[in-house]
Amino acid sequence: MVDPVRDAESGLLNEHYFDAALPNRVATARRVLRPLAIGVIAVGEGAPPATVASALTTALRESDTACRLHDGRYAVLLEDTPEDGARHTLERVVALLGDGPAWAGVACYPAHALDVAELRALADAALDRARTSASPTVATAGV
Repeated sequence: MVDPVRDAESGLLNEHYFDAALPNRVATARRVLRPLAIGVIAVGEGAPPATVASALTTALRESDTACRLHDGRYAVLLEDTPEDGARHTLERVVALLGDGPAWAGVACYPAHALDVAELRALADAALDRARTSASPTVATAGV
């Protein structure tokens, strides 16, 4: 039976889950006055999804959420995590991926955006900036 919220190749949660969880996580962050970071990660062609999933689960806390998006990118929800912590976490993911190129973009609630759509757009824009660099890197919406 096909799992409606899991990606078959990586075993991670999928984009449907991410899209459903993000507004709830932002609402919770707003209610409890805690930061929330989202990260979007792209890896070079040929990186096996299971390898990326392993790097993500190694670098993330149990309370964090890792997802594989439909376009092959990955997304993370880092609860109670400000910009510096999110950047450090995603730098660790990139380092765990080793030789293959990987890039990540980070945006944080409330530091960068207060709205779900803007938060996601800023993370995507930060990923685009990271991809234009000469080496694997992490960019944040604040830079």
